[in-house]
Amino acid sequence: MPRCRLTVSTMILLVLLQGAAVVLFCGWYVQLSPCGSAPSQEKIHVLLLSSWRSGSSFLGQVFSQHPSVFYLMEPGWHVWTTLQRPGARALRMAVRDLLRSTFLCDFSTMEAYLPLQHNISNLFMWSHSRALCSPPACPLTPRIPFSFSNQTACSLHCSTRGMSGAQRACSTYSHVVLKEVRFFELQSLYPLLQDPELDLRIVHLVRDPRAVMRSREESSKSFTRDNSMVLEQKNVSAADIQYHVMQEICRSHIRIRETALQKPPPFLQGRYKLVRYEDLARAPLEEITSIYDFVGLEMSGALEEWIYKVTHGKGKGTRKEAFEVTSRNAVDVSQAWRTKLPHAKVRRVQDLCRSAMSMLGYRPVNNDKEQRKLDIDLLVPREPYRFSWLPAETEQPNVKP
Repeated sequence: MPRCRLTVSTMILLVLLQGAAVVLFCGWYVQLSPCGSAPSQEKIHVLLLSSWRSGSSFLGQVFSQHPSVFYLMEPGWHVWTTLQRPGARALRMAVRDLLRSTFLCDFSTMEAYLPLQHNISNLFMWSHSRALCSPPACPLTPRIPFSFSNQTACSLHCSTRGMSGAQRACSTYSHVVLKEVRFFELQSLYPLLQDPELDLRIVHLVRDPRAVMRSREESSKSFTRDNSMVLEQKNVSAADIQYHVMQEICRSHIRIRETALQKPPPFLQGRYKLVRYEDLARAPLEEITSIYDFVGLEMSGALEEWIYKVTHGKGKGTRKEAFEVTSRNAVDVSQAWRTKLPHAKVRRVQDLCRSAMSMLGYRPVNNDKEQRKLDIDLLVPREPYRFSWLPAETEQPNVKP
């Protein structure tokens, strides 16, 4: 019977060939199944990506009120108010790194932006998080059965709790949801989408720019620092600041939407969902159920009741309630700009945001009479969202905001 003899050099060659084959296979596998598509844990991470005064506080509460969700509002606020850098672009990586550690329930990075002696109340808008008012963060609001958190009571009874309880609480929920308004493109988020420790879904909330403009004007003093960061410290006259910021916001929506639809990277497939605030206002239960399905949450009778209550109230809310989620008539809120914003301002916003409005499905008005005639529908019916794939050689349109 013949015998095969392997010399040392032959064995070394075989080992090297085997190693090369493994490397090639792994490279091929990653191309077909990119990092992040099969996370190592069951926790789902959701980034509510929006801009100021776009209804993100309301949608944030839609997540916060769900008993399976640990919710935090705008962690990036801590970065923007702590680091002395000239603008949003210089801070986007720091904000992204803070999001990653928070998604993983590691609050050590967050603590770098807090006072030396800190507690739970040092987190931005912390009492808006039902999870931070519930055990183990604070025993005020029971997690089961479902019950609505009271922000005033939470502020009184939970403010001195330590951060360790918040970190423990985060690890006990199936979903971690972070709301953020400080990203103006998707590319900065690519490392999070490819991170094997994260199962990230992006909910991109937009609103009619004319409605955003009207809402921003009512709370203009609250945005002084943020406006400067968005405009990269450019010297802009006080009369033009809001318009320049609106232009940047509209440009960001174009960038994000085009990235998601025209030439999306493989790891973005199934991870992005566009939501229009006006659709939420018109059919809140249907839209929120769709959002819950997208991120793997279930609707309950108690949540349906809460959603109906906060979207079918009376009036549009007061200026003092600008940053609060109270019971209002959601459709009236979405239409308020048509009677409150002078037509000259409407025309200017339409000129600055024409491409974004066309892309997102908002019809322009041609005169003051058309603007105030509320039975004219300015919302283009939305087509069912489909993730599109375009060949690499497809020529991209030159879209100007």
